[in-house]
Amino acid sequence: MADQNVRPSAGGVPPALSVLRWAEPPEGPAVVLLDQTRLPAEEVELVCADVPALVRAIRTLAVRGAPLLGIAGAYGVALAVARGDDVAMAAELLDRARPTAVNLGYGVRRAVRAYQEAVGKGADAGPAAAAVLAEARALHREDAEASGRMARHGLALLEELLPDGDGHRLLTHCNTGALVSGGEGTAFAVALGAHREGRLRRLWVDETRPLLQGARLTAYEATRNGMPYSLLTDNAAGSLFAAGEVDAVLIGADRIAADGSVANKVGSYPLAVLAKYHHVPFIVVAPTTTVDPGTLDGASIVVEQRPAAEVTEFMSPGAGAVGQEGGGLPVAPEGTAAYNPAFDVTPPELVTAIVTEEGAVSPVTGAGLAALCARSSQVTIS
Repeated sequence: MADQNVRPSAGGVPPALSVLRWAEPPEGPAVVLLDQTRLPAEEVELVCADVPALVRAIRTLAVRGAPLLGIAGAYGVALAVARGDDVAMAAELLDRARPTAVNLGYGVRRAVRAYQEAVGKGADAGPAAAAVLAEARALHREDAEASGRMARHGLALLEELLPDGDGHRLLTHCNTGALVSGGEGTAFAVALGAHREGRLRRLWVDETRPLLQGARLTAYEATRNGMPYSLLTDNAAGSLFAAGEVDAVLIGADRIAADGSVANKVGSYPLAVLAKYHHVPFIVVAPTTTVDPGTLDGASIVVEQRPAAEVTEFMSPGAGAVGQEGGGLPVAPEGTAAYNPAFDVTPPELVTAIVTEEGAVSPVTGAGLAALCARSSQVTIS
């Protein structure tokens, strides 16, 4: 079951966002989300009172972004335990909601492990629910801390790679700010750090078709933070590189394979090719929880295929569930087939560096990535 609380959105509101929270209203526990399908027109809180409602929110991208999906998955398990639902079934539903984002499964498995440990110690329903909720809150807190550390490491790398000039001109793709994180984000947090230090000359924001996460969400966050930014269509990026207007590319990741291959929002791979040709650093910023040692290489990454309606119809904010047939304005003849992968995969040889909360690895190799992740305080759960 899901409910909505609506308030108008405005560019001048304070930068703090309540993106995801646990609530215990009189009628029972719930996971409360900022519905990202309604941004930037209005800020809508989506109240998910059960796991099926949360799964729908994940699939329709009301909640999205690799680190935040992990947090949502953990809270989803906590919700199932609190309601007395079948925990194994709830975990399976959550884990399968989006196949490419590795953090989702990580958060679910971590919460399930907390539940199993509590039950194994003889805890009844109340203490078991409290243990799982505590684990979800711990993951939420850890991700916020990781976000700050990634920002510092990423900013230091930018200063090393781009020591001269009067500020950085950074190109980003999709959305990687507070809307995807327990903190201020991944790649966006690095750009925000540069802005706060007076080192951001321009943030170039890809609109990110077909769902416009850059136009709707990154521009929204940049506006809230008073950052100098310009929006461009995805197919204008090549001319921007050719004009010498890009100093570095900053993107996030939904899954990083053991060899350093990076799955991210579709459109990332072409940017990597452009960056390589124009000798521009291509930097991936993601927590170590996004690295999946069980996925050996890029070819092993399962790429989610999204509904055709996302391409054949234009979805305006508030029009309904993303990709829902008949939910938007048709922009192609009825019955048009569409190729709509949610992600593409960039091979490690096109990645200048991967920045995590434990530091950066460059050049990107499997051995270097494994050594970096070995320093992580995060628990690897298979």
